[in-house]
Amino acid sequence: QVQLVESGGGLVQAGAPLRLSCVDSGGTRTHVNMAWFRQAPGKEREFVAANRLGGGSNAYGMSVQGRFIISRDNLKRTVYLQMFNLKSEDTAVYYCAAGDQWGTRTLDYPFWGQGTQVTVSS
Repeated sequence: QVQLVESGGGLVQAGAPLRLSCVDSGGTRTHVNMAWFRQAPGKEREFVAANRLGGGSNAYGMSVQGRFIISRDNLKRTVYLQMFNLKSEDTAVYYCAAGDQWGTRTLDYPFWGQGTQVTVSS
């Protein structure tokens, strides 16, 4: 049973860094692709970043390119999202997702965490 648990969210000031973590505490196998999405109030869920197992490609949404870094530790079954230079428009609930199909769409990922709130004050 896949169980993704996010942590690390909180309230930060604009310009500050923050790191999110997502642990796959369920199943026994490592998913090929791990990703982060976010959803702000009244908006659709937005792709943030994705990582392919084995040191393959990383992908980033245009709004976070150059400010966010996705990485993973397979031994810890954890994926991270390091966020730098946070802006008020980064305020959202951040979700971890897992799957075996590479993509930037929500439907590419069958497994989801419950989300962690990130609030950036200006």
